[in-house]
Amino acid sequence: MVRQHSEPYLWLLFSAGGVLSAMLMPSLLLLFGIAFPLGWVRPPTHERMLAVLANPLTRLVFLGLCVLSLVHWAHRFRHTLHDGLRLAHPMITALCYGAAVAGSALAAYLLWQVA
Repeated sequence: MVRQHSEPYLWLLFSAGGVLSAMLMPSLLLLFGIAFPLGWVRPPTHERMLAVLANPLTRLVFLGLCVLSLVHWAHRFRHTLHDGLRLAHPMITALCYGAAVAGSALAAYLLWQVA
């Protein structure tokens, strides 16, 4: 029997995280990191932001962004340590993906506490 590896699925999540992060993060960083603080655009009120985040679809999109970005980071960091620094140890893999899972769980908890 041939053993199936999880590596193709990790690469799939890695690429999905990279694409989603590349498409959504720049606009979010521009708005919340530059435009709103500098007064270029009038920021939404606290009540408006809570109303937007009360929508389950919005929370799901933000959760997907957080989860896929963290998996992207974990995979890139693991391969940087493995290929770049020649550090190959199963504990590194467990720590990288464990941090992504823990961060994803924290993001899910925080997003569902908004309502």
